[in-house]
This record gives sequence, C-alpha cells and structure tokens, in this order.
Amino acid sequence: MSDTFVIAARIPMGRKAFEQWLETPAPGAEVIENHGAMYDGWFWDGKAPDWRQAGEGTTPREYFADCFGEDAGGLTYVLRYRAGALEAYLMHFGFCESNIYTALVMLAAAGRLSSEAAPSTVLFWAETSGSMFAADSDGWLATLSVGVDGARFAADIDLTATIAELRTAEASYFDLLVRLSEVEESVGAEGESSFAAIARDPRYVDAAVLAES
Repeated sequence: MSDTFVIAARIPMGRKAFEQWLETPAPGAEVIENHGAMYDGWFWDGKAPDWRQAGEGTTPREYFADCFGEDAGGLTYVLRYRAGALEAYLMHFGFCESNIYTALVMLAAAGRLSSEAAPSTVLFWAETSGSMFAADSDGWLATLSVGVDGARFAADIDLTATIAELRTAEASYFDLLVRLSEVEESVGAEGESSFAAIARDPRYVDAAVLAES
C-alpha cells in the first residue's frame, strides 16, 4: 500500500455558492447517509472508518487556509474554483485520518450547493505518484456520491466521466510537484517559505480560500 493518499472532486456550482461553501461550518459525519459504508466494495473492504477524526464546526476557509501555511508538511493541495466548479485534488503523505475525514464531510456539504441535478463523485485512493487509477480499477479506497439530494458512499458508480473531468486538476497537481521539487533541488533555496509561496499560487489555490473570514 502506498504512503500517498489522495482525495479529488469536481463539483459544479456558481462562484457565489463556492464562497458560501467556504464560509459554512463543516457538518458531522451524518451529512453522509451511509458513512459507515465508506470502504465497502473497495480495496479496504471490511475496514471501519473512524469518523471521530472528522473536524466539525470549522469552515472550509478556516480549515484549508491552515493547510496552505508554512508548516503544512506532507500536504500537496490543489483547491480552487475553475470553469464553473469547485476543484479539489488533495494529496496527503501518509494516512492523515483527520484530514481525510474532514475533507470528505466538507465535500459532501459542497454537493448540496451543486448547480447540476446529477450528483458528482468524490474519489479517495492511495497511489505512490498521486495519479488516478483507471475507471474499472478495484484499487480505489472509496467513492462518495455528493449532490443536492445528499451524499452517500457507493461502489457501483461508473467513474469514467469523473476521471475525465479531473484530468485538469491532476495536471495542476503534477505541475505543483515539479515546481516544489525544483525549489528543493536549487542551491540557496529559502526553505519552507519558498514551498509555502508556491503552494499558495492562485494556479493551485483560490484566493478566497486564503482570505480572512
């Protein structure tokens, strides 16, 4: 099993809805209809999720702004509003349970603000490079359907369209990795401050995420 864990989603919504989401406190695990079934049917089938790890009551803006700070080691995030949708491609080095479960309840809540009737799919997986699997792979860890009618885990979703829609976010994630590695390899780099500056680039994180409430 890889040490790199990723959550990714593209949820259509208006710009005002995106900013409303950023300001709305995170709900509890009950926002997901069948939260106990997170891993059912996938690689960790039979594993029980620990939703006690999920943050509740914190807004996405408060939560994710900290993830782009100076001391966010082990996180490589793309989180933005692009082409009429919230886009998230959130890489964690190691199984950071609090980060994973908190992101999932926040994205479940985001689905309620979707501008489309059809639900979107949030992907969760582990892979060394951080790239997505094929649509028919059995290596996914969880797939969460989110929309205006609620959120639930389901292992019978056709992931073809979801993966295609996330390719741009995936490319931005790899672009971010390249820029970070260039800083790491350069002589006289300014260390953590340089990494934080790159991570906060508007190509990867929407300025509204970093704005003070």
